[in-house]
Amino acid sequence: MSRVLIVEDEAHLAQGLQFNLQAEGHTVEVAGDGESALERLVEKSERFDAVVLDVMLPGKSGFDVAAVLREKKNYVPILMLTARGRPEDVLQGFAAGADDYLPKPFELAILIARLESLLRRSTWMKDADAAVDGSTSRKARDAGQPDVERPLDTFRFAGKTIDFGELELRTLGNTIHLTVMEAEFLRYLVQSEGRVVSRKSILEDVWGLHEDTDTRAIDNFVVRLRRYIEGDPSHPKHLQTVRGVGYRFVAEPG
Repeated sequence: MSRVLIVEDEAHLAQGLQFNLQAEGHTVEVAGDGESALERLVEKSERFDAVVLDVMLPGKSGFDVAAVLREKKNYVPILMLTARGRPEDVLQGFAAGADDYLPKPFELAILIARLESLLRRSTWMKDADAAVDGSTSRKARDAGQPDVERPLDTFRFAGKTIDFGELELRTLGNTIHLTVMEAEFLRYLVQSEGRVVSRKSILEDVWGLHEDTDTRAIDNFVVRLRRYIEGDPSHPKHLQTVRGVGYRFVAEPG
C-alpha cells in the first residue's frame, strides 16, 4: 500500500482526490499549502511514496516546494499539477525536480493512472535486477540503435557508476541522488551512446511532450546533469552539445 501526500489549496479538489485515491487502496493525506508540505516532508521527515503537488499554491509555489525538496535531498516522486499545459511550464516543473506532470483540468482516471505509473516506475527501478556493466549491447550498437530490449540497471564510465535501481550516481568518495526523471534522462542518453539525439526527441521520448515549444528550454536541465557527470561542466566531454541539433553522450571520450 502506497502513502501519498496531496498538496492542494482547493479543499474540494483535495478532498475529492483523497477520497478517490483511498478507494484505490492508497493511504492519502492532505497539505493545504507549500509550507505545510515542507514541514511534513523536510522538518518532520515523514515518509511518503509519492506527492501530488499543485503549482498554484498560496505562499510557496509548487515549483518552490519541489526545488526545496530536492535541495534537501528528498527524492520522493512528484506528480505536478499545472494550471496550464504549456511545455514551458512543464519544463519548469521538471527543472525544479518534478517527475511527471498533469495539466488542469484533468480526468480523475488519468490522474490515477499517471500516479500509479509513477509509483510502479519508482518501484521497478529500485527492484530491477538485470544489471548491464558498461555500454549498450553489441547488437544494438552494430544496428546503430539504442538498446531498448533490456533496460539498464547500472552503467559505469570514467570512474563513475549510474545506479538506476537505487537512483544514484556514484563517483570516488561522492554519491549524488537522482530523481526518477533525472535517472530516466540519463538512461536515455546512455542507451543512445555515441549517437546525436535531438532536443525534440528528448522532449518526446523522455518527457512525453509533443507540442511545439522552444526546445532550448531543455538546456537548463542538461546544465544540471553536467554538474553531476563532468569534471569541468563548462567544458563537457561526456554530455556534448551538437550545435543546432541536440546532444551526444560519450562514455569514454578520446
